[in-house]
Amino acid sequence: MLPDPFRLAIALVPLAAYCILLGMVNARRRPFVTTGGCDLAALGAALSGLVLVGPIELFRPETASGAYGGFIWLFLIVLYWLCLWLTVLIARPRLVVYNVRGEELRPALAEAARRLDPHARWAGDNLALPNLGVSLHIECFEIMRHCSLISSGGKQNMAGWERLSGELRNQLGSLRVAPNPRALGLMIAAALMLTASISHLLLSPQQVAQAMGEMLSF
Repeated sequence: MLPDPFRLAIALVPLAAYCILLGMVNARRRPFVTTGGCDLAALGAALSGLVLVGPIELFRPETASGAYGGFIWLFLIVLYWLCLWLTVLIARPRLVVYNVRGEELRPALAEAARRLDPHARWAGDNLALPNLGVSLHIECFEIMRHCSLISSGGKQNMAGWERLSGELRNQLGSLRVAPNPRALGLMIAAALMLTASISHLLLSPQQVAQAMGEMLSF
């Protein structure tokens, strides 16, 4: 049995938007480079609806709900985003490259490293750029065709990571790749989620009003 249409829409619409974004990125003929912080923030936004109707609603303080009514949701949403922002700030430096295979990324990364630091050295999938204060290792998820450059060790130079990100974007700018065939699957999944949530909303207006009243304490 499906949950009420209001909660279903809250849970699925952000997730569908995230799938559309990933589908668009993977349909490109160029790799897409982003920071780990932006990637984590996008994932947090995608899961915000599920968290809102899940653990946040389950553990919503009853006393505060009685005192502030529907405004309690504003405080809870702000708390969620503050926790997400804190997670982004304390996470290890990372670069994420979508729509690229490991064998396509490595030559571009090697050239970027050579340009930035002549003393750059490789050890398997590990790369150290001592003059930049950056050390990292490569992790690739070949099924979805994306790779992550993850910091190795605790001492990292954020300015060095920014320079590496810019140079890697320059090196990958001329690379042409085939669109990821899984982009279509992501778009279809997004369309199904949007169709399910919106149609359920339109077909059950009374349930929507009842659910809004329960959540907002009308």
